Amino acid sequence: MTEPRIIKETSSGTSFSEIRDEMFSDREILCVGEINSVTVNSLINQIRYLAKSDPEKEITMYINSPGGEVSSGLALYDVMKAVKCPIRTVCVGTAASMAAVLFASGSERDMLPHARIMIHDPLIIGGAGGSALAMKRLSDDLLRTREIMCGILAEHTGRTLEEIYEKTASDSFFYADEAIKFGLADKVVESL
Repeated sequence: MTEPRIIKETSSGTSFSEIRDEMFSDREILCVGEINSVTVNSLINQIRYLAKSDPEKEITMYINSPGGEVSSGLALYDVMKAVKCPIRTVCVGTAASMAAVLFASGSERDMLPHARIMIHDPLIIGGAGGSALAMKRLSDDLLRTREIMCGILAEHTGRTLEEIYEKTASDSFFYADEAIKFGLADKVVESL
């Protein structure tokens, strides 16, 4: 499905632009769908460009994502923290798994009234198999990833690491009011 285009009448005639281009010019970017190397590379490029064009002015990232690759998500997280400009995050549907971590790390974290967040431990995707040593290395790496992810959530929620470990032991869903109470979000917004 193609996105609708914006039509503008100018002195030189009619011009067309993509909605994303108009949003980008207002320093608004979209983190939608699966988090992977392709989507994250695009978001990193957009953030870096906007940060370079005005290092002090806020960027707004709208999030509606089921999550995805932890390594790609951590690359985006690192860039969000490395730029000087604040990055406001807005959950417009669901921010799950890695997307929840990105959402929680925003300088200002807003949710629409019916949005929700889901946090959990990192998962092994695909068939895991191999020798005992290979399985141990995989297990050690997964536990290290869990420590990193839970540490980030603890930092941005004000919760203890133990509280985060408890909540991420299984899928934990938070609607807007619950997310605010737990420290994952700052406020509910009725208008954008």
